[in-house]
Amino acid sequence: MELLSTIFYFIIAIFILVTAHEFGHFITARMFGMRVDRFFIGFDFWGIKLWQKKIGETEYGIGAFPIGGYVKIAGMIDESMDTEHVTEEVKPWEFRAKPVWQRLIVLAGGVAMNMVLAAVIFIGITGIFGESHTLITTPAFIEPNSVFSSMGMQSGDHLVAINGQKLQYWEEALDPERLTSGKLQYTIERNGKELTLTAPKDIISWINGNQSIGIRPTVPPVIDQVLTGGPAAKAGIMPGGLITAINDSPVTDWSEVVNIISKNAGKKLVVTWMHLKSEPTEPLTSKLIRKNGQTFTTEVVPNTSGKIGISLKQTIETERIKLSVPQAISSGLNQTWKTTVLTVQGFGKIFSGQEDFRKSVGGPIKIARIANQSAEQGPISFMYFVAVLSISLAIINILPIPALDGGQFVLNAIEGVMGREIPFEVKMRIQQVGMTLLLMFFAYFMINDLLNP
Repeated sequence: MELLSTIFYFIIAIFILVTAHEFGHFITARMFGMRVDRFFIGFDFWGIKLWQKKIGETEYGIGAFPIGGYVKIAGMIDESMDTEHVTEEVKPWEFRAKPVWQRLIVLAGGVAMNMVLAAVIFIGITGIFGESHTLITTPAFIEPNSVFSSMGMQSGDHLVAINGQKLQYWEEALDPERLTSGKLQYTIERNGKELTLTAPKDIISWINGNQSIGIRPTVPPVIDQVLTGGPAAKAGIMPGGLITAINDSPVTDWSEVVNIISKNAGKKLVVTWMHLKSEPTEPLTSKLIRKNGQTFTTEVVPNTSGKIGISLKQTIETERIKLSVPQAISSGLNQTWKTTVLTVQGFGKIFSGQEDFRKSVGGPIKIARIANQSAEQGPISFMYFVAVLSISLAIINILPIPALDGGQFVLNAIEGVMGREIPFEVKMRIQQVGMTLLLMFFAYFMINDLLNP
């Protein structure tokens, strides 16, 4: 079932991204009077299609292979390797008949539309839901074997400052832009004392290798609902309870509770939990329960699915700031800019050898896995993932590699400088080399995903 879910969300993400990208090429081509012969989402290798319909001069369709898409513009040498037009007289509606500046705009249209898509998603999320800020007073949860664990940071530590700058919200601490800075120092408070910890220079490789940043606000295991007839209900565990230990091992975060229970399906667990004696007169928090609660010890046997029938109650201290339309637009554009800068810097570190290439890049399998994980966290998380991936796709496409938009852009720019067209045979060889490189990269990424999951 998880495999089907992974494939489904991968296809949805690719469909959104490819549609936006190819629409960018399509709309700019039509704007300059170029004829668009085909607009396909997904590839129709060997003529295998899920749907097709011709409207006007353009054939629209959905290919059976959901790993990309293409727009076929008349008179353009692209991945289709179409050479029929070469021996014919140039037509006014063809790509090759248009001025260089128009051709460059068409080639940049896909990249531009991917950036627009990311900005629209960021603006939409911020405009509808506002900006949610988690107060830095919430202690940190540090995942085992993470880069922050190797630095000496521990769960329960309180973040105070980064590079000497005082923190107010967790969003400031997790700002991706900080991770790419040359030097990264965290000031933390532990048992009333302040400590300074320095992050390693290859922190991005650590994070990519673990597929997790490894630090986040602690989510106290406060119970929201108890499923009637479930193991927890039969054991007497009540809503509003705080789980403090399982089998005498202290737990402070919801993920620890879930991991222990899921790994002990059908096995008896001794759960220590606390509950207030009376209804609280103030918002329920783990701190309040620990201060005024009564302690209970209960034996619970998880079902065969590794669950006991409880759900989490959100008790983290947050502030949600509602933004005006101009503020939402500004915030969304700022997120787009920061994500773009981070992505470019990430690529720079990979190509310069500062980050491990194998751990820092991901192919279709890794993308599909992350798409499914983000979808499980909710539609907002999934759309945020699509926005980030859209920016990555835009940046990859502007690389000056033959067969990519960036390679085509360079060729057409050279023609503009030369004042004449590059010989057809040369362009075909360059395109063939580019396609071969892309196929080699694709194969490498697939193998790398399997070897470095």
